Amino acid sequence: MGVRFFNIEQNSDDWYELRMGRLTNSNLGTIMAHYGKPFGQPARRYAVEIALERITGVEQGKSFYNSAMERGHTLEPLARKRYELEYFCTVENGGFFAADEYGGSPDGLVGDDGVIEIKSVIPVTHYDTLMRGTYDSAYHWQIVGHIEITGREWCDFISYCPEFPEDKSLFVKRITRDEVSEDIEKLRFRRGQFLELVDTIQKEIEK
Repeated sequence: MGVRFFNIEQNSDDWYELRMGRLTNSNLGTIMAHYGKPFGQPARRYAVEIALERITGVEQGKSFYNSAMERGHTLEPLARKRYELEYFCTVENGGFFAADEYGGSPDGLVGDDGVIEIKSVIPVTHYDTLMRGTYDSAYHWQIVGHIEITGREWCDFISYCPEFPEDKSLFVKRITRDEVSEDIEKLRFRRGQFLELVDTIQKEIEK
């Protein structure tokens, strides 16, 4: 079975249900760490959580809600609107792209070729991004995952901070499929290894 697109809202009940028991793009950095070496403890812990979700149907390791997350949810629509106005485009719902054992939910779809990933951040984080001229490497594998699973040609990483002057409050960095083609292959290989680990753990728990 290939990848299916579900036109649902992020953080809805259906969204959480689709994430259950699947490796998701937001966690790809965990499994890609130490590429070429055995999985570290964070990746193994995540594998156990996925295995338990498959077995019990109960969400494991439920993330806590903090002020940064609240800020992101509040400001994301404003960031999306600014992006639409500056780039003369319409952003459609990112929904959830689901394969049998993994999935991802970009923050929006642009035309037939693009996706976006929005980070509504505090001033010091936005400042660091502006000075760096690109996104934090912590987001790299999530971006690669969005391009890979959607089959699209590019992802615009968006950093938004309304505390900055208007002409500096929105930062956009485009990453193309050609730029990350080798990383897509690395991701597919490592993802296969990780899902084998999840299967092994699931079988051991179910003995």
